[in-house]
Amino acid sequence: MAGEERRRYQRVVSSLPVQYKNLRSAEGTKAGSLTKDIGAGGVRFNTDEFISLACRLVLEITIPTLSRPIKAISKVAWIKKIPTSDKYELGNQFLEMTKEDRAHITDFVSRVKDTNPQPNPV
Repeated sequence: MAGEERRRYQRVVSSLPVQYKNLRSAEGTKAGSLTKDIGAGGVRFNTDEFISLACRLVLEITIPTLSRPIKAISKVAWIKKIPTSDKYELGNQFLEMTKEDRAHITDFVSRVKDTNPQPNPV
């Protein structure tokens, strides 16, 4: 079905600082962005550069209530060029993350959902 939600984990709209770099570039420079949405299964954000599908990224996501960033390895699940812009929007699936960090994201999603109910995606 077109437009059917296929995610296992619920996501919420968010604007959290995220630092990312290609997993393969050992000393690669980190780039930064803000999340557009996040859930226990992944995150969406914009980037200035094209990043190929299935590329592995090292992510550090800052949740204001935590004393340290959440760290994860993700896979680029999809990428699309933003019309009338030089930027790209990309969706990432978390591949590796500690149980503690996944619990922090789940808790964040629950808190945001409880304080700001969001409509179901169309």
